[in-house]
Amino acid sequence: MGPWCSSESNPRQIINGQPAAAIAVADRGLLYGDGVFRTLRIEDGVPLWWDEHLAKLAADCQQLGIPAPDASLWQSDLAQLALQEGFQDGILKLIVTRGQGTRGYAPPAPCLPTRILQALPPPAPEPDHLHARWCNLRLALQPALAGAKHLNRLEQVLARAEWSDPAIGEGLLCDTEGFVISGIMNNLWVLQGEHLLTPKIDRCGVAGVARSRLLRLAPGLGLTVLETRIQPADLEAAEAVFVCNSVRGLRWLASLGDQRWSEPACCAELQEALWHGV
Repeated sequence: MGPWCSSESNPRQIINGQPAAAIAVADRGLLYGDGVFRTLRIEDGVPLWWDEHLAKLAADCQQLGIPAPDASLWQSDLAQLALQEGFQDGILKLIVTRGQGTRGYAPPAPCLPTRILQALPPPAPEPDHLHARWCNLRLALQPALAGAKHLNRLEQVLARAEWSDPAIGEGLLCDTEGFVISGIMNNLWVLQGEHLLTPKIDRCGVAGVARSRLLRLAPGLGLTVLETRIQPADLEAAEAVFVCNSVRGLRWLASLGDQRWSEPACCAELQEALWHGV
């Protein structure tokens, strides 16, 4: 298989503006998870919500004190990938690390970030609903990192290792104080009448682009959107529970442990607003 045959194990990628297969061993993204990333869909050669993802990536870089690559550099990288055969549909992953440095935690000065753009095949088709479980792992509270999609995903790795049942598509995570924060791979929404609740992401968790879009667009469907502290009991009493991310969009939970839900009436409207709203 050649270097530009895209697969999950062998993606097409541009590193610092050039086709490449690997980063340096001294890169801080490898050594410390010192960086941020975004993941999004490509449809018909067009990356969905491109500007929103670049803006969130830049905000996350700023949160970690990493100089954000200029949007024109990402656009140039994207143009290189677009020249490759089979680029029409799939997944894009944008990664920024703090770059290389000497041994030790102290950030290098000056900082020369590593910029990676990967193209991966489209995800396999899945239903518009999920079966979920509670995870035993608890997310640590760290306001300095809250909201950022940083490269250190060890909490998510350990949580995902808790089950092997292929029927379970997501695990829900609480923080160390017992409040519900998110799924392992998704942001979370709870429907109560005309109120659509989502956990506050001010002490831990990732504030995804799909989440920010629903925060903006759901009120146009007559729903009152609230960012709040959510208890596990709030899910048990909910009319519906949704999860969302930028690759799969919005999906509803059909079950969570012994709890069962039917497809909510507003699901299709929310999904349409998420993908196509402005």
